[in-house]
Amino acid sequence: IPDRAALFINIGTTTEAVAQALSRHSGLMVITNNINVASILRPLPNVEVIIAGGVVRRSDGGIVGEAAVDFITQFKVDHAVIGASALDEDGAMLDFDYREVRVAKAIMQNARNVMLVADAMKFTRTAPVRIGHLSDVDVFVTDQPPPEPVISYCRDNGVRLEIAQGRNLNDNAVEPA
Repeated sequence: IPDRAALFINIGTTTEAVAQALSRHSGLMVITNNINVASILRPLPNVEVIIAGGVVRRSDGGIVGEAAVDFITQFKVDHAVIGASALDEDGAMLDFDYREVRVAKAIMQNARNVMLVADAMKFTRTAPVRIGHLSDVDVFVTDQPPPEPVISYCRDNGVRLEIAQGRNLNDNAVEPA
């Protein structure tokens, strides 16, 4: 993510890690439906934070529902950072909450570049609601090499696959995105 970019960041602990990594950036406009992302970025003097309205899930601070979808569609940004609860070997990106998925789809449709961030745990999980497919994203960032079918799917569909640098679990610092 370059300085002076406008971007969406959606719900998830992995997207929250991306928000932490953006602390060294300047001139960002971040639109989010994630209260935790807003809280991480709010104190930063060089980042403008815009938060969607809607229903707040108590479990994770995610803002979902039609009001959030309507809000997101007011913008067209440079980058979207999205997460997923599961990633099938056929490239399907999946989640558990259809309301969250509606917001994620709006985010993807209103960004020039889409980045999926998902840790390796997502390769072994399943979820019932389809967000989209890997072919809908430009960059897929994960922490370990994915299964071979996912690697092939990325290669065949022009999705840049990046393996992020790990961090020490006892260290609160996050490597730059």
